Amino acid sequence: MSKYSKINSFNALQPLSVGEKQYQIFHLKALETALGDCSRLPKSLKVLLENLLRFEDDKTVKKQHIQALVDWQKTRCSEQEIQYRPARVLMQDFTGVPAVVDLAAMRAAIAKAGGDPNQINPLSPVDLVIDHSVMVDYYATEQAFSENVALEMYRNAERYQFLRWGQSAFQQFRVVPPGTGICHQVNLEYLAQAVWLGESEGQSFAFPDTLVGTDSHTTMINGLGVLGWGVGGIEAEAAMLGQPISMLIPEVIGFKLTGKLREGITATDLVLTITQMLRQKGVVGKFVEFYGDGLADLALADRATIANMAPEYGATCGFFPIDEVTLDYMRLTGRDAQRIALTEAYCKAQGLWRHHGDEPIFTDSLSLDMNTVQASVAGPKRPQDRVVLADIPKAFQAMLDLDLKPSIEATERMRNEGGGTAIDAKSAALHSEQPHFEIDGHRYPLQQGDVVISAITSCTNTSNPSVMLAAGLLAKKAVEKGLKLKPWVKSSLAPGSKVVTDYLTAAGLLPYLDKLGYNLVGYGCTTCIGNSGPLLKPIEDAIQRFDLNVASVLSGNRNFEGRVHPLVKSNWLASPPLVIAFGLAGTIRLNISQDVIAVDKDGQDVYLKDIWPTQSDIQNVLQKVDTEMFHKEYAAVFDGDETWQAIAIPDSQTYVWQEDSTYIRHPPFFADIDQPAAPIENIKSANILAVLGDSVTTDHISPAGNIKKDSPAGRYLQQQGVAPQDFNSYGSRRGNHEVMMRGTFANIRIKNEMLGGEEGGNTLYIPSQEKMSIYDAAMRYQEQHVPLVIIAGKEYGTGSSRDWAAKGTNLLGVKAVIAESFERIHRSNLVGMGVLPLQFIDHQTRHTLNLTGHEQLSIDGLSDDIQPHQHLTVTVQRADGSRDEFQVLCRIDTLNEVEYFKAGGILHYVLRHILAA
Repeated sequence: MSKYSKINSFNALQPLSVGEKQYQIFHLKALETALGDCSRLPKSLKVLLENLLRFEDDKTVKKQHIQALVDWQKTRCSEQEIQYRPARVLMQDFTGVPAVVDLAAMRAAIAKAGGDPNQINPLSPVDLVIDHSVMVDYYATEQAFSENVALEMYRNAERYQFLRWGQSAFQQFRVVPPGTGICHQVNLEYLAQAVWLGESEGQSFAFPDTLVGTDSHTTMINGLGVLGWGVGGIEAEAAMLGQPISMLIPEVIGFKLTGKLREGITATDLVLTITQMLRQKGVVGKFVEFYGDGLADLALADRATIANMAPEYGATCGFFPIDEVTLDYMRLTGRDAQRIALTEAYCKAQGLWRHHGDEPIFTDSLSLDMNTVQASVAGPKRPQDRVVLADIPKAFQAMLDLDLKPSIEATERMRNEGGGTAIDAKSAALHSEQPHFEIDGHRYPLQQGDVVISAITSCTNTSNPSVMLAAGLLAKKAVEKGLKLKPWVKSSLAPGSKVVTDYLTAAGLLPYLDKLGYNLVGYGCTTCIGNSGPLLKPIEDAIQRFDLNVASVLSGNRNFEGRVHPLVKSNWLASPPLVIAFGLAGTIRLNISQDVIAVDKDGQDVYLKDIWPTQSDIQNVLQKVDTEMFHKEYAAVFDGDETWQAIAIPDSQTYVWQEDSTYIRHPPFFADIDQPAAPIENIKSANILAVLGDSVTTDHISPAGNIKKDSPAGRYLQQQGVAPQDFNSYGSRRGNHEVMMRGTFANIRIKNEMLGGEEGGNTLYIPSQEKMSIYDAAMRYQEQHVPLVIIAGKEYGTGSSRDWAAKGTNLLGVKAVIAESFERIHRSNLVGMGVLPLQFIDHQTRHTLNLTGHEQLSIDGLSDDIQPHQHLTVTVQRADGSRDEFQVLCRIDTLNEVEYFKAGGILHYVLRHILAA
């Protein structure tokens, strides 16, 4: 039987000939007679429309769903729920390991119930790229790459053995080994095909390449005209097991680009401008589609840079239609000639091709003349906070003033109560000695705002040859002038694929980067994911001793608190050439666009303009990027080196769990799967575990970076015999639920208002009024069978598509999260783990309702007939004995999500259906 629609209500199945080959396609033109013209439908929605046509089954996809998408042109929004089936799934190792752990646990559960474990197998192609594990332990040496990779293999031996087992045990599951590249860049340069092919009943079907990924920056592939976005690992697992993605037909915001970038302005400056504009517009949960004649001159790598940052501007995706620029990039990167010809023919036949003057219908739109873009960075804490170069010192000073305000207020209160304070004593000690550090007998100053990390890193910019070559050209000019990095700067180069080092070498620029200290440290996310590694100990000691607010400058996409390095409070996103320029300046407390940044070998002042490459310089070296580089680097992309190939794996369809493992543990999620699902019940007398503010990220909820020795996770690892130097990171330990539940809400920068907003993962255990870690308090509440609730502000769960932010919340015993608003992926993940997302309504907040964390909450209206967007009643029992109520909106958004929630989560739903079959 065909795996594609046999109903074909609109007679849409038609042949398409390309050269000597024939393909079957579900033609959108066939809808015109029955449903009306859809030519001005946004091209991103045409991809969804084709998907519904191809999977029409009168159950999950009906005529009314297809009609609703065509009718979207009239309403420009829709409340219609649809079932979407992406062609494939993309994973990285931080999110991929726990996903494969879940699959292994599902196999174990089926085997325990007497079923066939091979019923758990991906039904769609899955690619997992190991890119998040390499850390910058070694840098600024020729051996940095080999030493970091060797350390990565040592630290992650258990995880990599597990992934190799998964590669052999599961069908349609491929692994790209470590030391190869970043998943999104590998996807852009190799995996994605623009138009995908499928076989059914001896025929070849052509359809748009689509995917979901377990990393929020999966959106990067929209630069190639491939519709894709990030989901949590939980939702991705369900998708690979054949479960459709339930979604409302989205609003689509059009973003019109006109003009061209001026001399000296980079794609990074453009994307930071767009990110700020779209965050201000408000596009959470919406598609953004770029259009306008400015696209004709926008390189595909620039498009990918913009699409990559969709999570930062809040959109589900940032889609670029396919055109001649797309085909040129496919040719450059070595895609098959027949596939390129098919892409052009298919997109033109389906109305997916971008034409000059296109004006689709959008829900709303905004525009940007690229000629107006200014050189910028973003920071110091959020990627949407763009700052033009001249205003960086002012922005940093504002941060300093804000950080000092609570200390000043506290000191004043204590003075008024009589006598000096500890703050007075500390201040006197700090002012008696200038901040400094010593290395090899040399004493160096270290000041507020000094740049201690300068990292060319992340998929966002290292996928873009123009900005990477610009960095190399700037390094060349700096070296020729005899410039050097300041001694407190930790520098690194971590490209997203080996092609980058190939073209930097071909252009003769890699030696200059090496000379400055930007030696290759690895092919992976490194600093952007929090794997910046330690600073030199004297520098770390000085930061702590003198209470310094030092800075990092990185070419990444995330700069949230506590993410880059626990001791670095001020983090700035910048283009690769600016990363080096700030490394040379050594501080962000200057107007780098006008002030002197260094002194050359002849004692002359050097300004940024003296070393900044011209557009002509960049265009000349861009000619060094050729197709042979892509053929060479991707010829054996799944093979790995000798160390990878030598990893021994068990020959078993079910995983053999190791009881003493501290990396891979059998999770408890499916322990009772052979029992009926518990009925949905009201939440009674729940305590509040934490009261949190706005923009709490998934990094705050489930950190990816280093594990503190005295944290619950650190204490657990030491009890298992793991020395602190071998802790690795939270991200690398995501296969161990014992570590991850202890790490939930353990970010050193999270602020719990129950403790006056102090930083750190602590709370107040209400029964005894003791301050303790959130994990320890949650375990005490569990012993007393007390349910828990989290209270939060706006944009709860912003950031990475991190399923452990929901899994950990579940394991701590949290039954509901009440917030002013949720970021899309985290809300979905909470439902997928059986945690109830609830939203304040009628402009109410934790402040207007006077929720301090000392209350007990009961939530009524929950039952087995719970409905999407239902209003529920929350009863507040206050410490003084008074009671009051307020209403909340249930953010279970679709009927499918209702079924997942009833089953205890999306994977429970899938597994119960498999067992019942």
